[in-house]
Amino acid sequence: MRASTGTTDGKPTGTAQKGIAALSLGALGVVYGDIGTSPLYAFKVALQADTGAGSHPAVAAMGIVSLIIWSLIVIVSIKYAILILRADNHGEGGVVAMLALLGARDAEHGSRRAALLVLGLVGAALLYGDGAITPAISVLSAVEGLKGDAPALSHAVIPITVAILILLFLIQSRGTGTIGKIFGPVMLCWFLAIGALGIGGIATQPRVLEALLPLPALHFIGQAPFGVSFAVLGAVFLAVTGGEAMYADMGHFGRGAIRTAWFSIALPALILNYLGQTALIVGNPGAAGDPFYGLAPSWAHYPLIVFATAATVIASQAIISGVFSLTQQSIQLGFLPRISVRHTASDERGQVYVPVANWLLAIATLTAVLTFRSSDALAGAYGIAVSGLMAISTFLAALVAIKWGYSVILVVATNGVLMLVDLLFFSANAMKLLEGGWFPLVIAGVVAFLMLTWRRGLQLVEAVRAKQRLHEDRFIQAIEDKAVCRVPGTAAFLSASRTGIPLSLSTHVRHSKALQERVLLVSVMTEEVPSIDPGERAEVNELTSGFERVILKFGFMEPYDIPAALRAARTCIAPHELDDASFYIGHETVIPDPKVAGMWPWREAVFVWMQRNATPTGDAFGIPSRQLVEIGTEIKI
Repeated sequence: MRASTGTTDGKPTGTAQKGIAALSLGALGVVYGDIGTSPLYAFKVALQADTGAGSHPAVAAMGIVSLIIWSLIVIVSIKYAILILRADNHGEGGVVAMLALLGARDAEHGSRRAALLVLGLVGAALLYGDGAITPAISVLSAVEGLKGDAPALSHAVIPITVAILILLFLIQSRGTGTIGKIFGPVMLCWFLAIGALGIGGIATQPRVLEALLPLPALHFIGQAPFGVSFAVLGAVFLAVTGGEAMYADMGHFGRGAIRTAWFSIALPALILNYLGQTALIVGNPGAAGDPFYGLAPSWAHYPLIVFATAATVIASQAIISGVFSLTQQSIQLGFLPRISVRHTASDERGQVYVPVANWLLAIATLTAVLTFRSSDALAGAYGIAVSGLMAISTFLAALVAIKWGYSVILVVATNGVLMLVDLLFFSANAMKLLEGGWFPLVIAGVVAFLMLTWRRGLQLVEAVRAKQRLHEDRFIQAIEDKAVCRVPGTAAFLSASRTGIPLSLSTHVRHSKALQERVLLVSVMTEEVPSIDPGERAEVNELTSGFERVILKFGFMEPYDIPAALRAARTCIAPHELDDASFYIGHETVIPDPKVAGMWPWREAVFVWMQRNATPTGDAFGIPSRQLVEIGTEIKI
């Protein structure tokens, strides 16, 4: 949701400034936890990737930190904070929001939009793969600090990590707003602490400030062997993972707050800490084993481990919140079946909790911890999904910019350079495929397959419905000719189409030989905007006396509430009468039929399984169970 930024003569008002400050503090806790804890492992892993290349440790450290700093500037600051955050859909961000902007949801099989839809859904699925790795590597990297100061506790690292992650997923139901209020101040202290540690290190070796220029990075890449350069680039990318959360979580805090938090707090603190770790290596090459904790005095190691663990728990929140937002958008746009989505704040529609997504993500994360068992091993699995998602986001953002009328030459030039950077990092991370990169890709592949299967299955079901629907004119003529007995009462029949007679209505009349005196045909349409103005919610058309078609429009970030929307609409039914109205919904039993052209039988079976496990339509549409009437129909695909 776009944050309000009230202005007076072009300047933010005091109230707006306070609002931005509060939202920025919340963004530190939810959006920047992941990237904010990257100093725990990114610089260390990059140094290890250079091991054996023959580089002097001081030279390698200077080149690596310069690569990290300029990656933060180019990818996170320029690409995401300045450019991609502009590609919002009425304040909402993420790959699915981009697909909505591009109208890819209306793609037909074999068209260019269909290819765009597949690309976008693959990008969305990659976020789920990233979501399984981020909490695992973040928390593990912090708890592993015990190995240096208390080797006897090394065996407890995995159990402690698992316990912390379980607790994290348990508190998700409290909502990101509550979590942000708790985590924001903690993360602010974290950034101040790592910045202070960095300043202490820089003071011992001021010449590391030369790494603020790109020359050390270029020199390192030019001198290192090709294989080493790629390995280092793959490790350097760990420093920018989490940057994609800026866009995915934009609906939670707003563009202004996210930018303010990044440029004023997060970016300066990260640069200072990476420079401090470099200064430590320049002065003491033997400290390369754990340069982050090496910056702190020995008496502060245990408190810093506890603090880092708390920060990494917060780090996991960014990706979890992004997965919740992505799941809700995917459901509303028809890319996933309806599942329970709980809104956790009355004043922020972007703050949601999705129980199924939460616990599936928890299972995947715990599996990653128990499979790889160390942050160094997880580093091999981390990065490939994020780099792929970033490349797809760059491409889609370019199409959005062109659609909005920006100069094609300017867009191609700007996004082309950014795409080259993305592809370079993706290629570097692809080298880690066998080391663990397969893990997030398997998760992403499963999610993408389910999304595409659900989308295709809905198309096949709708095609069958369309063939079975009666034409409006024929049915209305029967009503006007009194061929259908009208009885007292009020009924609303839900229809998946804006035209024709829904199967639930024709089946009802065929069996009961009667129809209520006042009837509404209700179609629910999800528009490709986050929310709809209440005055534009309903479109009412009278078909004949006491018989109307109502089209209700909802944004893809809004919960459905059909009874409330009908009360606000001007229909033939008085608002109070809706309390006793019967809502008829078709309960369709989908049956795979090898004789009917469609998907492969095994894929149709997967769609049927998803359809049978979806949230009941009445619950999804806010219809009380006492008013709900389901009419069964068999559909073969």
